[in-house]
Amino acid sequence: MRDAILYIHGQGGSADEAERYERLCPGYHVRGLDYHGTVPWETKGEVLAACDGLFREQRKVVIIANSIGAYYAMNALQERSVSQALFISPIVDMEKLICDMMARSGVTEAELAEKREIRTPFGETLSWEYLRYVREHPVAWTVPTHILYGDRDELTSISTLRAFADSHNADVEIMKGGEHWFHTSEQMAFHDAWVKRLLA
Repeated sequence: MRDAILYIHGQGGSADEAERYERLCPGYHVRGLDYHGTVPWETKGEVLAACDGLFREQRKVVIIANSIGAYYAMNALQERSVSQALFISPIVDMEKLICDMMARSGVTEAELAEKREIRTPFGETLSWEYLRYVREHPVAWTVPTHILYGDRDELTSISTLRAFADSHNADVEIMKGGEHWFHTSEQMAFHDAWVKRLLA
């Protein structure tokens, strides 16, 4: 029986991305989760079901999650005995991200509470229900965590990331010139070496 990896993609991604980890980590059983929910109270059940299914079949479960997939993992798996987590460009403070988007769009909390949803000029929809959920369900993450971060990440500042890492005892690998979306050949080579170093 092999240990397992559950891969949770970011916004716009897919479970097919897990094939990369099958190549990088041949000693693991790898499963990619194609969640269908778009909000954390919907994805929570999907992430839990996928993780619990692996626990029934495997000895240990490692989480690899990208961007908002990391937030979904932390929201869902706080009470599960995950052996470790590898987060790539994670959203570690969802409330701050939402509030930053509100500030960029000139939207106040009072306006959002009244209108419930507001479409931003940059294509995202602000949701009062989402913001309330995030505040009412704070992350309490105790899983040993490794973070890969690009110093040009436009969604999470280095100070926000460091605050999370310090409070959750996570280690951080920073790629100079890396972006939120790791996709160039140089970025993926850096990513692959990081994964193999941690899971070989």
